[in-house]
Amino acid sequence: MKLLFDQNLSPRIVIRLNDLFPGSDHVQSVGLACASDDEIWNFAKSHGFVIVTKDEEFNDLSVVRGSPPKVIWLQIGNCTTSQVEAIFRDRFADIQAFELEDWSSTLLLG
Repeated sequence: MKLLFDQNLSPRIVIRLNDLFPGSDHVQSVGLACASDDEIWNFAKSHGFVIVTKDEEFNDLSVVRGSPPKVIWLQIGNCTTSQVEAIFRDRFADIQAFELEDWSSTLLLG
């Protein structure tokens, strides 16, 4: 599973989670730092990414459009990159199961 981290998350998270999610990237690294939600959505869809965000807007798009792409919605407020990393490591099995589910387009992590 390749993750595309939204602007509201540190680009450092890509390197820190590379062992679990190789091929992941950050919107800043792919030239989408100032892109609209639609542009990010379309990029993720065409390149096989799951969008990781703290914003509700991608969940809303997921409800209307379905997947792909799937969305991981972090409902964690302000926190450090280490805390975000810990959540992904602690919930890795849930994230893997989410990838295989056909009926679910958003995974809430908190």
